[in-house]
Amino acid sequence: MDTLRAIESFVKAVEAGSIAAGARRLGISPAAASQGIARLEAAMGVRLLARTTRRMSLTDSGAIYYEHVRHVARDLERAHGAISALQAEPRGRLRITSTAAFGRHVLAPLMPGFNARYRHLSLELLTTDRSVDHIQEDVDISIRFTPQLEEGLVARRIASIPFLFCASPDYLARAGHPHSPEELRSHDCLAFRSPLDGRFMSWGFIRDGLRFEPDFKATMLSDDIDVLARMALAGGGITRLAAFIADPHVEAGRLVPLFEAGDGSGVHAVSEPMDIYLCVTDRQALTPKVRAFMDYLVEQLPAAWRPR
Repeated sequence: MDTLRAIESFVKAVEAGSIAAGARRLGISPAAASQGIARLEAAMGVRLLARTTRRMSLTDSGAIYYEHVRHVARDLERAHGAISALQAEPRGRLRITSTAAFGRHVLAPLMPGFNARYRHLSLELLTTDRSVDHIQEDVDISIRFTPQLEEGLVARRIASIPFLFCASPDYLARAGHPHSPEELRSHDCLAFRSPLDGRFMSWGFIRDGLRFEPDFKATMLSDDIDVLARMALAGGGITRLAAFIADPHVEAGRLVPLFEAGDGSGVHAVSEPMDIYLCVTDRQALTPKVRAFMDYLVEQLPAAWRPR
């Protein structure tokens, strides 16, 4: 019996919620995974999984066994990664998660270039604004901004992206041009509601080295930053957009940036930037394929975004 493969099948089945889903993660058939687990149970003389046509659950013995072997699959993958470091290029599958907007606007255009550079890697990009569990969802890398950071993850800051406050020319012609953040309270503002906790994100500024959050009137909310951009383009009010979303609209004249040097503002205040982090479970997870993607990302992101 291939004991290591059977243990991998068991661990992946528990983490994925079913034997079939675990088999997909391993790239084997559900029948092969089921047979491996059955042989493991027979060799140990205990039932590890309680299986019906509708659901699967751990037995008491299975729960104890899982706690002792759950790191085996990941340790095997890391061992394979360490061996691949001796070869010319990283190999295997690389699973990356990112916030929806950053994945759509920044990562997606960069992925083909990375794929062309490392032909022995299979890439998967998941875009979501919910909380992601690296272990349960078999993720190698998550790209997060500050509110999404979690204790226990190893995080490296890879970018500091400017936020732009902007509105359409039509809105500014109708409502007037605010000259300081304090004037936001008298304007229609379009705010982002976090999918993590349901709260809308505060708007931070830096003035004379001090951070402050002005009061503002949130007339419309969304949990999708691209939706807020569309609202602003349609004249809905003032919103805060990351540079990778705002810049094309500003360059085309569809949106007008606010509170910038030289725009006639009475008091200059700088929008607090959005810090972006590349996260892994621990330092042992910095495998060759992860390091290759990290280096590529830092190389490809605009120089103006590099952390200072």
